[in-house]
Amino acid sequence: MILTFFVALGVSLGGSLLGALGAALTRRPPISTMNSLAADLKIWAVAAALGGTFSLFKSIETGVLEKQFLTILKQLLLLWGAFTGAHLGFLIILSIGIDK
Repeated sequence: MILTFFVALGVSLGGSLLGALGAALTRRPPISTMNSLAADLKIWAVAAALGGTFSLFKSIETGVLEKQFLTILKQLLLLWGAFTGAHLGFLIILSIGIDK
């Protein structure tokens, strides 16, 4: 879960910061670009951290059909860790680049 958290955090932070650099090089406003990228990258950060969404849903389906509740709990914790990491990255970017 820790690895999933930090992968989602890294995708969110890295994508937003490098996108702001690209915006600055093309003479676009980097702060507003960084903020909009942070919002757009949240779902992609979760998908990247989980290694694709189909394996997650397949594991949950297997857990439900075979009544393996520990498998379901593990997958839900991984999903929660990915969402938390992506959202923390979003909040960090928002705190760095407050539009004025």
